[in-house]
Amino acid sequence: MANKHPLSQFHFCPKCGSPHFVEHNEKSKHCENCGFTYYFNPSAATVAVIINEQKELLVCRRGKEPAKGTLDLPGGFSDCFETSEEGVAREVKEETGLNVTHTEFLFSLPNTYLYSDFLVHTIDFFFRCAVSDYKEAHAMDDAAELQWIPLSDLRPELFGLESVRKGITKLLHLLK
Repeated sequence: MANKHPLSQFHFCPKCGSPHFVEHNEKSKHCENCGFTYYFNPSAATVAVIINEQKELLVCRRGKEPAKGTLDLPGGFSDCFETSEEGVAREVKEETGLNVTHTEFLFSLPNTYLYSDFLVHTIDFFFRCAVSDYKEAHAMDDAAELQWIPLSDLRPELFGLESVRKGITKLLHLLK
């Protein structure tokens, strides 16, 4: 399944429901009944990099699958009609209670995220986030626990999601 394009799971036109929803090219399907062509693109997701004055990174312990119990960074899917900057600020608030005061785009990485037995393809946007009061952080929503880890003690292999592991590795190289 990992090598198949996600469109292989779609058998009916999302516009008219026709079963005549056929491969158009490697990125899209086309309905032979209503003429609708659907391109499957990755979902936008955000990741927050929050570093305090002691050069410690705020990390979460995942409270839900996938990768429940492993380390993660605050973040999640961007909502419709929301910028990635707004999305990362909302996710930080939902998961940590912190208010983001400034965002700085760092980099992006492709990812897959298994949700409800469906492999969601994402593009994860990593942002360095400044927050109003580091001491107010507390675990909320799908974050089971929060902790501050010194940058020198970060171990990418402890992070459960592949793009976050790669992101931690990239971040450590950027901060050298």
